Amino acid sequence: MRSPSDSARQTRRQALRAAAALGLGALPGCAIPERLAAVPRGSTARATVLGLPNERFRAAFPDQIEALEREFAAASDRQRAHLGLASGALLPRLDMLAISGGGENGAFGAGLLNGWTRHGDRPVFDLVTGVSTGALTAPFAFLGADWDEELKRVYTAITPERVAVRRWFTAALFNDALADTAPLFEMISEYLTDRMLAAIARGYREGRLLFAASADLDAQTPVIWNLGAIADSGHPRALDTIRRVLLASAAIPGAFPPVMFDVTLDGRPHQEMHVDGGAFVQAFLYPAAVTRARREAIARGRRVSPARAFIIRNGRLDSEWAAVERRTVNIAGRAVATMIASSGYQDTVRMYFVTQRDGVDYNLAFIRPDFAQEYTTPFDQAYMRALYDHGFDRAARGYEWTRVPPGLG
Repeated sequence: MRSPSDSARQTRRQALRAAAALGLGALPGCAIPERLAAVPRGSTARATVLGLPNERFRAAFPDQIEALEREFAAASDRQRAHLGLASGALLPRLDMLAISGGGENGAFGAGLLNGWTRHGDRPVFDLVTGVSTGALTAPFAFLGADWDEELKRVYTAITPERVAVRRWFTAALFNDALADTAPLFEMISEYLTDRMLAAIARGYREGRLLFAASADLDAQTPVIWNLGAIADSGHPRALDTIRRVLLASAAIPGAFPPVMFDVTLDGRPHQEMHVDGGAFVQAFLYPAAVTRARREAIARGRRVSPARAFIIRNGRLDSEWAAVERRTVNIAGRAVATMIASSGYQDTVRMYFVTQRDGVDYNLAFIRPDFAQEYTTPFDQAYMRALYDHGFDRAARGYEWTRVPPGLG
């Protein structure tokens, strides 16, 4: 029998490729997501979402650090005016709170905050920062005890179905994530209402700051979003933008879809792709350069406002043993979890050294080994309720804050 000619073989290959393409295209979720052009290289810091000069900051750029310094100075001026103090007077005390990522472990931080209220000495924070699940908690922590019940419901009534919906298996190749977080955005929108937006704006006018971090994948830079300034702007898209920032800060790459932000640059439209701020840090207080004036005052022997920093690490700082199956997915997942745990610990150490340099009292909370309950599925409601109760009970009795990260003392 005569072998097929080269042209026949090529025709067959083309037909097979076309059939495969048609077959895959017929499967659910196979349309590759489209996007506008990314912000060009070198222009990242000039792109804007709402046209506000202080809507966000990129700590990787020196001029952005200067802008952040001005934002802190302006907040201090507003706080003096709110308290009836003279211009330039020392503020009574600065209380700062950093809330880390940690997924379902965010129930620990929620319980701690509400138990702290029960104990009776929870401060009104002058600065609240959040990353990932910490960004979801941050607005409630910023607004104080009046919002404790809402915060409790977020972390004790949640179910996996309220976080994400799994996509078809082909999403790994043809989509931007393995799951759709439309349910999470819906839940964020239920809590982050016009009422909460107005309350955040009032806090900003009083001189207090609320920040959340995301990661700009195109530019490979962390972005600090000034949620108070956005809330106080009166912009018609302020509410939606803050909701999307919180969604972006919790968008685990690969698992959850990135959040696309429409931006303008020199009057032209572009899009930025943002994911979980944990790609850079698990928790943060402020860039080290921001407190230069405070350090200079301390070095010259001048008085500065007393300051306290509270860091809630929504995770453990001891190692979590597990028998890892000898499979690619299991090995990769365990390695990523190990890197995240290591990053979380390093963040607590970094903030410790920064606060010691700046004369700031350091206080750290984390999930201790005496909490032994485990979970087998993400956002297990029984696990999260137990962890919430664990954080609440410890704080209601008077939380024993750690003054030096484990391993340094």
